[in-house]
Amino acid sequence: MCISPIYLHQPLHYGDVTFLIWRPKMALPRQKLTFERIRKFALSEGKTQAFLWDADVTSLACRATRGTKAFVFQSVYAGKTLRMTIGNINDWRIDDARAEARRLQTLIDTGIDPRIAKAEKIAEAESQQAESRKTKATFSSAWEDYLQELRTGISAKTKRPYSARYIADHVNLSSRGGESKKRGRGPTSSGPLASLLDLPLSELTPENIAAWLSTERQNRPTVTAHAYRLLRAFIKWANYQKKYQGIIDGDLAQDHNVRKVVPVSASKAGDCLQKEQLKIWFSAVRSLNNPIASAYLQVLLLTGAQREEIASLRWSDVDFKWSSMRIKDKIEGERIIPLTPYVSELLSALAQFPNSDVNKEGWVFRSNSKSGKIIEPRSAHNRALTRAELPHISLHGLRRSFGTLAEWVEVPTGIVAQIMGHKPSALAEKHYRRRPLDLLRKWHEKVELWILEEAKIKNNVDKR
Repeated sequence: MCISPIYLHQPLHYGDVTFLIWRPKMALPRQKLTFERIRKFALSEGKTQAFLWDADVTSLACRATRGTKAFVFQSVYAGKTLRMTIGNINDWRIDDARAEARRLQTLIDTGIDPRIAKAEKIAEAESQQAESRKTKATFSSAWEDYLQELRTGISAKTKRPYSARYIADHVNLSSRGGESKKRGRGPTSSGPLASLLDLPLSELTPENIAAWLSTERQNRPTVTAHAYRLLRAFIKWANYQKKYQGIIDGDLAQDHNVRKVVPVSASKAGDCLQKEQLKIWFSAVRSLNNPIASAYLQVLLLTGAQREEIASLRWSDVDFKWSSMRIKDKIEGERIIPLTPYVSELLSALAQFPNSDVNKEGWVFRSNSKSGKIIEPRSAHNRALTRAELPHISLHGLRRSFGTLAEWVEVPTGIVAQIMGHKPSALAEKHYRRRPLDLLRKWHEKVELWILEEAKIKNNVDKR
């Protein structure tokens, strides 16, 4: 079909009656499209587009607009003009454009709308690409994309950037290992998630996850349980990404066969200080030759904080005037807790040490490590436990101890959880609410005083 003609009306008089007769206006002369003719073809001044129609294939033209020229196809389908862009003149040879115009016209002649045919072809190509992604995408590539979002994005829950500790957990638990240890000899071990890295993402099935859990839990149940929680969050994220949608079943981590092999911590039951053990524990810890490690362990117990939260404490986070501490956590980003009297005295004693940088960004619990802060207090704690003849208690067990010991003074569950930085969803409360600092202080000081009384410690630091 050729270009739609432009119609003119011409009056025809018959007696007293005048008829308007519509006659097609002669189209511009067609020319065989050549490279040179297309090159010279240009818009007339004041025009937004112009057409140079081919003499060989009447449905083909070169259309000039501001800044570009393209081959177009024009015909009639279902009584209406249909125009489609074939492509830029720099991307299409003239003969190929003619062949494409003929193909499109053939579709119309057989009753097929070329626009629908094109859409179906694009959809098919996208489907094939999606299938290709399913076979090519690995857990490793998707995991790296996930890590990048954690590094640059914000948490949907807290509306804040993800904490460095939270990101470090993901990196460490997916590490392939084999690197030199920063402390000690030999290479580092691989993280639990490392065995999944080379798995095609499409093979991340309930059966494979269950098999992975069954293997990893044998030697490190607690770490594996943590890795599973991170994996669950990753799967949820992947199902919101256009790039990975449809590859992983969003509910696979909740599959019955998966959940029944998720390990639980093997140390929780006995990993806690008993009321009767407080006196000998404090005595042994306060007798340590390293006063920084001694103070660190006591603060860990009396705040219920994570080990890294206290290790990362800077002097700028400690407010002696208003008796508060800013704790940087991986759930809320940060939280403010009371600076209780005994803990305040412990930190005040550390502030008197040379080069403490109390008014600067120095570490409260500093060391000779590369980072400048305390790195490995477990050795000091283990020496104290041996001296006191106490069973093994982990550093996380000290955090757990704060929660259980607080029950002796009947502290509301929500108060304890807010001080420790637990998720609101973990609270045994009908409705979660944030308490002001002064209310937290009332209960926190009560817990501290009770613990010190059980330990037979006066509310001041021993000036040894």
